[in-house]
Amino acid sequence: MDVEAIKKLLEEVASGDKSTDEAFSELRDIPFADFLGVAKHDGHRAFRNGFQETMLCEGKRLEHIVGIVEGLIKGNKNILGTRVDEAVGQAISQRFPKADVDPVSRTFRIIQRPIEPISGKLAVLCAGTADIPVAEEARRTAEFYGVEAHRHYDVGVAGIHRLLDCLDDVRGADVAIVVAGMEGALPSVFGGLLSIPIVAVPTSVGYGASFKGIAALLGMLSSCSEGITVVNIDNGFGAACAALRVLRHLPR
Repeated sequence: MDVEAIKKLLEEVASGDKSTDEAFSELRDIPFADFLGVAKHDGHRAFRNGFQETMLCEGKRLEHIVGIVEGLIKGNKNILGTRVDEAVGQAISQRFPKADVDPVSRTFRIIQRPIEPISGKLAVLCAGTADIPVAEEARRTAEFYGVEAHRHYDVGVAGIHRLLDCLDDVRGADVAIVVAGMEGALPSVFGGLLSIPIVAVPTSVGYGASFKGIAALLGMLSSCSEGITVVNIDNGFGAACAALRVLRHLPR
């Protein structure tokens, strides 16, 4: 339930189309809903910060994931799950025909209610094809919350002419998510060329001394390009949410 749904519900009570008991029944799960005694879904989060709670599937038992999804479907909520492994993806696809499971980004979405679009242009760039899963997690998360993203993949600094070729299109974006592994140089180079807000995402892609993303993380944090925001290693979801906070506060 979102702000518009509550307004509509209150109008129905005021007009007599719904009783106070019916309204209370619909509102009772807004603070949180307890699923299976192991998960308390935060139904009030969208009112506080604009983000509906989503589900990190990694580390959860399959029966708990299924139970949470069933509870959210009964509540007529849109659902986003991240870090979905192959077994969970197959189970979700079989049990919930409306589920959109994407093995590349390791996400699934079930859309039951129209998504209110957010104006503004988001660009998602990644250095190499090995970084695409993290970039796609960011892109699909942004879509779930109402933002279409323009993709520019495999534009890393080892072939910098590829990045220069897409600059004219990216220059029109309001915010960019830039994903890179190895030494993590792409956000720094990109930040030296354009003035738009940048959310940098280090990935765990790379050989031994990259230390599973630590080298890219430190490189991005040490960037000489001013004002770059850096999220955690492989955190495409967090990067999308950071970009959404920017887009939601742009002048309309």
